[in-house]
Amino acid sequence: MPFECPQDVANDYESLLTNTNIVDYDVIIYAGNKNREIYAHSFVLRTRSQYFRTEFSNGSFDSRNGKIIFNLPNITPQLFNMILRFIYCGKIDLDQLAGSDILNLLIAVNEINIQRLIDYIQEYMIKNKDNYVQQNSIEILEKIHQNNAFVVLQNICIKKICEDTQILLSKFNSLSASLLELILNRDDLPLDEIVIWDNLIRWAQHDLNISQVPDPAQWKNDKKTNMENMERTIHRFIPLIRFCHISPENFTNNVYPFREIMPNNLVNSLVQFNMTRNQQFNNDRRPPRSNIDSVIIDQNHIAVFANWIYRKDKFYGYIPYRFNLLYRASRDSNTAAVFHNKCDNKGATLVIVKIANSNQIVGGYSPLSWDISGARKFTNDSFVFSFANRDDLQNARVGYCNSDSHSIYCCSLNGPVFGRGSDLGYYNGVWYCHENFSYPDVGIPLKVFNMDDYEVFQVVSN
Repeated sequence: MPFECPQDVANDYESLLTNTNIVDYDVIIYAGNKNREIYAHSFVLRTRSQYFRTEFSNGSFDSRNGKIIFNLPNITPQLFNMILRFIYCGKIDLDQLAGSDILNLLIAVNEINIQRLIDYIQEYMIKNKDNYVQQNSIEILEKIHQNNAFVVLQNICIKKICEDTQILLSKFNSLSASLLELILNRDDLPLDEIVIWDNLIRWAQHDLNISQVPDPAQWKNDKKTNMENMERTIHRFIPLIRFCHISPENFTNNVYPFREIMPNNLVNSLVQFNMTRNQQFNNDRRPPRSNIDSVIIDQNHIAVFANWIYRKDKFYGYIPYRFNLLYRASRDSNTAAVFHNKCDNKGATLVIVKIANSNQIVGGYSPLSWDISGARKFTNDSFVFSFANRDDLQNARVGYCNSDSHSIYCCSLNGPVFGRGSDLGYYNGVWYCHENFSYPDVGIPLKVFNMDDYEVFQVVSN
């Protein structure tokens, strides 16, 4: 069996770094603006660093008195000494560094191109500096969003912004154009489209130092020049706005006054669409932005559910509800007790069940609260539904409660129960549909069936 002592080797190389008399150094690195000298050995740099190996091969260095000279003005001496220690012996200690210093170290390591250390520092920040990342997501993104090496940390920052949009809104006017473009491209940004539009207008006005009076008709000075400047500033963002998801009222009050900064054909289509709600005038098929916390559905299903809930008229675009996850069986425990603890007395809810060993989803909606009263409750606005294939929205079927007095059944021993206890219900870990009594047949299997998971969402009107 071979004998190895890698720790001894690492310790010896660390001694070589800290005591340059052991082997005479032949490299001087000037780090930071004050050009502090740091000594190193070319054979170590060549062997352990792809960056330095390339620099040596290309001759990208100066020589002075027999020493090789490198200049790294963008990296402070403290941070470069940490990087150099990692190059020599594979050791680094981040525990004593503030979050901002770790971020600067990450950027410095990327300049030296040590991918293993880039990955480690990103992972360390995510696990150990969560509060710093949470509070400084925008500032971090401004520094890293144009570099693919930091995609892991970038995604975490964007996730935090989507979870708490106040982080974004409080700093919207300070965003760079490139970062704003990245954020507005997201499907999972859970902001109403009119909120995005209003903030985009304010961002452009702030950038151009234009009066932030909402209606440009009230601008007193240089209206023509200001509108031309606004158009140049904002034109790259117009395709990112999902105008079809803005209500007619908000379009009239907030968007139409700025028609001069938008393409004429777009304005004409939007006017016709908002007057008629006819899809032939809507060329934008993107779903509404949504940060749906679900392992079963995505934002494409939300528009379907919203139309079923709204019921009065079929609408396209603007979604007047938010869907907040209350309960997930696989996460919270698949029991009736936990369901009631998470979901009782929450008002309107949507229940979604993924049937095991299939791609079918079924469920129901009730505007009435769940509880453990043992009562049967009635409303004409509750419904059950089925998607034979959740990836095909065209096969969705919905059925509203008939005049039967048993829309939902509230019992501590059961989870959600729709109908007289037989249309769709949960009991003791399984789901069942024995007959279609209170609701029409929508394709829910007439049997006891297992599920992969089920979720309950609170439905809140905007």
